[in-house]
Amino acid sequence: MSSEAMDPALARPHVGPAASPAHVVQGLRATSQGDLVELLSPEGVLTQHPDYPIEVTADLLKGLYRDMVLVRRIDREANALQRQGQLSIWVPLLGQEAAQIGAGRAMAPQDMAFPSYREHGVAWCRDIDPTELLGIFRGTDQTGWNPKEKRFHAYTIVIGNQVLNATGYAMGQKFDGVIGRAGGAESPEGAPDAGGPESVDEATIVFFGDGATSQGDVHEGMVFAAAYDAPIVFYCQNNQWAISEPVERQTRVPLFHRSRGYGFPGIRVDGNDVLACLAVTRWALDECRSGNGPVLIEAFTYRMDAHTTSDDPTRYRLADETEAWKLLDPIERVRVHLVRGGLADQAFFDGVDAESAELAARFRAFCVAMPKPEISRIFDHVYTDPHAQVERQRAEFTEYLAGFDDVDAESAGVSGAGH
Repeated sequence: MSSEAMDPALARPHVGPAASPAHVVQGLRATSQGDLVELLSPEGVLTQHPDYPIEVTADLLKGLYRDMVLVRRIDREANALQRQGQLSIWVPLLGQEAAQIGAGRAMAPQDMAFPSYREHGVAWCRDIDPTELLGIFRGTDQTGWNPKEKRFHAYTIVIGNQVLNATGYAMGQKFDGVIGRAGGAESPEGAPDAGGPESVDEATIVFFGDGATSQGDVHEGMVFAAAYDAPIVFYCQNNQWAISEPVERQTRVPLFHRSRGYGFPGIRVDGNDVLACLAVTRWALDECRSGNGPVLIEAFTYRMDAHTTSDDPTRYRLADETEAWKLLDPIERVRVHLVRGGLADQAFFDGVDAESAELAARFRAFCVAMPKPEISRIFDHVYTDPHAQVERQRAEFTEYLAGFDDVDAESAGVSGAGH
């Protein structure tokens, strides 16, 4: 049976002349399904959900708005820096701000996050300065922060591999007894104590995309998480495209239904609704901290830009599709709600815009001024302790590089030109 026959909302024709306007926006049709959790509509209308209640205040909305605007500004600045040769590559998050900020702000300080390579918004929520991301994409560092301190693991480039790492970590939380103590159970010997049973319960959340759901690592992680009741939230950002492959090539059913095969809950949330993402992720993390994990969340969103700066999305999708998704912009719906409800004035919006400009300027200045590390640094952290074989390789490589300096000098002396 075809995917279209099983779920018409998943059907997408191949991009080409035969694609009709009705088919171009089929991804949007899926957001109208009754099983989608949405609190703030694209028109900025707030409707509470009976299963995922959340206290919505002006301060909360303004804080989430600020988060999304600043993260988007950094994303656009980094994209420009890559085009100007300052970064080797960049992975845009444009369009996915709500999915990331909502999930990131749902986390408690003691929770642990495992990102892929696009979770710049979650990094922001974990108090990681945007400049700390630059080394990864400039090719000078593997990680710019302390994962243990920030409770945010290093970026993972291998598709889906972080799901195995996160599942193992969550299993460790279960074995260490740092979940299910909200009822007043004492902390086990050696377990961290942050001031009471409710504050020390932990959970793990792992982020991945729709394409990663086709990887064996994701399947294996879910198998083990289910078998051990691991306190982990599987957070799938379904942005409709696994590079150039549409989501219907990954699955015949909505991705959140995958959890049924493993025996744990699955929820589809409007990934462009920051309030819905926040409310649902809070609920899921609470379930995991209480010992009722795991949980799968499918954040139904859209990748507005390229997969990375090395990708050209115009080769596989139509501009009409992207234009249609612009109507669901995650930032604009919050702005509309704030304005319509008189919850924020123009001075607030001007202030956020000014702050974003200052942040982008600092981000750019930091990137341009980043020193070029010594090439021999690649040998520094192969092992924890000095190793004779590595030191021999360092010496050989240094001698090899010095040979190029000799060639340059000889060339300059003979012809006046560099190597």
